[in-house]
Amino acid sequence: MSIEVEVSMRIPTLTVRSATEPDRRIENSAVRFAKRVKVPSIPKSGTSLELTANRGVVFECTVTRADWHEERELFILSCSYAKRSISADEYDALINDSEWTMKQLL
Repeated sequence: MSIEVEVSMRIPTLTVRSATEPDRRIENSAVRFAKRVKVPSIPKSGTSLELTANRGVVFECTVTRADWHEERELFILSCSYAKRSISADEYDALINDSEWTMKQLL
C-alpha cells in the first residue's frame, strides 16, 4: 500500500549564462518546490528520493525531515536537491511542470 505525501524541496541558487546577455543569478533560498507523490512508506531523514519533472527529467533529493500536517492530513517531506548545483535545463523543467508548485517562504 502506498502513501501520498507532499515533497517540499529546497533547490540551490542558479546562475544562468548566456552568450548574448549578462549572467543572471536566480536566488532560491526563500523558495520551495512542492509536489504530491506516492511512496511505499514514510522515508527517514537521509533517505534519497527519485523525482521527475517535465520532459522526463529525473533527479534526486534527500529527505531532511517528515512532519504530519494535521489540517491537510498528510505528511510533508522536507527535502534538499541532492546535487550541489542544478542545471538550467533541470530548473526549467521544474518551473514549467504543472505538478510542481513554487512556494515563497514567509
